[in-house]
This record gives sequence, C-alpha cells and structure tokens, in this order.
Amino acid sequence: MFMKSTVLTLFIIPFLLGATFQSEDEIILKENPIVLELFTSQGCSSCPPADELLKQVKSDNVIALSYHVDYWNYIGWKDPFSKEEFTNKQREYGSKFYSSSIYTPQLVVNGREHFVGSNRRKLKQKIAQYSKQISKSNIDLSKVKKEDAIVSFDYKIEGLQSDDNLRVVLVIDERKTSVKRGENRNRELVNSNIVVAEQKFKIENTLGKGSIIIPEIVEEKDNLSLVLILENNELDINAATQVKL
Repeated sequence: MFMKSTVLTLFIIPFLLGATFQSEDEIILKENPIVLELFTSQGCSSCPPADELLKQVKSDNVIALSYHVDYWNYIGWKDPFSKEEFTNKQREYGSKFYSSSIYTPQLVVNGREHFVGSNRRKLKQKIAQYSKQISKSNIDLSKVKKEDAIVSFDYKIEGLQSDDNLRVVLVIDERKTSVKRGENRNRELVNSNIVVAEQKFKIENTLGKGSIIIPEIVEEKDNLSLVLILENNELDINAATQVKL
C-alpha cells in the first residue's frame, strides 16, 4: 500500500493573468462526452445490479463514476469507499432536482437528470440521446504524471464560460470486497469506477497546471484514472475528459 497523506489537495496554477472566455464565434463544437455519476453503497442490496450496469456501459466517451455514500453504514457494514462528502454531493443534486429525499442506486447523467441506476433500458436511451449532442466546451489533458503519492497534470480548456468550475476526480478502476454484514452479507462485491478523491475549483483561465494527492485507500495494484470535469454553478456538466494512469 502507498504511504500517503489522507488530506486531498489540488493546486491550479494559471498560465494567464486574466480571464479568457470565448465568444460564440470562437467556439469549436465537439462531441459531447457523457458523464454518469452513480450514487451507490456496499450496504444496499439493490445496488450491485446498478454497479454492474455502469461497468458495462463505460467507454472512451462514457465516463463512469461511482460515489459511495455513507448513510447505509448504520445497518452493520461500513462501506470502505463511503464518504460523507459524497452523501452531501448527492444532496446537492437532490436540491437541484427538487427531490424530497435521496436514494440508492441513483444515476445522474451529465448533471442534468436522474433515474434509478439499474434501469438498463433508460440508461441506454440516455446514452444514445446525449451522444448526439455537441459541446461548446472541451478539456485537454497533457503531461499527466503519477509520482509517489501525487498525480500532476496540465490542462487546456476551450469554450470556458464565466460560471464554469473545474472538478478533478481520482478513480479506482475496480476492487473486490468480501462483505461480512448488512444487506449484502456473505457476498463478494465487485465495484468499479470508484471515486476515491474529488475536489472542485473556480477557474478563470484556459490554461493551467494541477496536482492531486492519492489517498491511502489506494493500493499499489489498483489501476487509476484521472477525470477532469467542467461544470457550471447549476451542476450541469459541459465538458469532461479522462486518462488512465
């Protein structure tokens, strides 16, 4: 296991001094990536089918992210990937969608709509729908480097808007867990696309550098991916990119 700090930090260093937002005439339209955010838990008996479905649909253009929430931990099994911040993130979506409660498995598509994460038919429909859309924004990653406990990178954004925020996400490709208690007791669960670190920043420039600390839960054998997401203040996702480390 890596020896790392548990504190997540990310430093965005702009190359430009002023904001460089693009006009409509300057924007190059590009294929729109699809970001699927699944809120799940190892303590939820209805979640494994949604976890498996998310694994099946991910691709170069479909970015799959699993956020393990902590409100199932009370029934006897503490999900090792669960975080209060992911539960709070789900609550933010709940406020956006005017939902009176949050649930698992919940799947959010490009920050714009949600449904039960195990609904295969609806998910395929939404992937087809969103894949036909084009984006006015784009993110390019370069000079991505993983050294010891830190991942560093350069980024370039096209079509940056004044209310855009940059979200940086670190993801474990897959992990097996033998669950001893709770609703999934005595089962070996395979979780994929597991978010282990995330942070959001307000940005003002189209070029910059960043770095993120790899948390202690990551093991040396884990395959990691780095995901950058551009979203506005309403949590709508306008652009995203991913790279395997």
